[in-house]
Amino acid sequence: MIAVGLVWGATNALMRRGALICDRRSKESPPEGTIAGWLSLVLTWQYSAPFAANLAASAAFFAMLGGSPISVAVPVTNAAAFASTAVCAAALGEGTRLWPAVLGTALIVSGVWICVL
Repeated sequence: MIAVGLVWGATNALMRRGALICDRRSKESPPEGTIAGWLSLVLTWQYSAPFAANLAASAAFFAMLGGSPISVAVPVTNAAAFASTAVCAAALGEGTRLWPAVLGTALIVSGVWICVL
């Protein structure tokens, strides 16, 4: 569950970066139509590679739900994803407000800890 959360968090930050790259390209030469814009995004490897990893982690999460209580699996996975997103976004140089991220992570970890007890 924690591994899925870590993959989700890392791929969230990477997909955002890929979407920004695609957006920059589309401003230089705008795609004609919605489908062309969508294809442009999918064909941007900086977006599609993390997206594929995110989907694989989602499939693994779905498979794990059968063998673990949902009241534990969902909060643990989402807490790991939240923390991983904050760390990966900061590592990629995104402007992250440190104290709100630390406080939010601490509150989520505390809540998960209470739920698991």
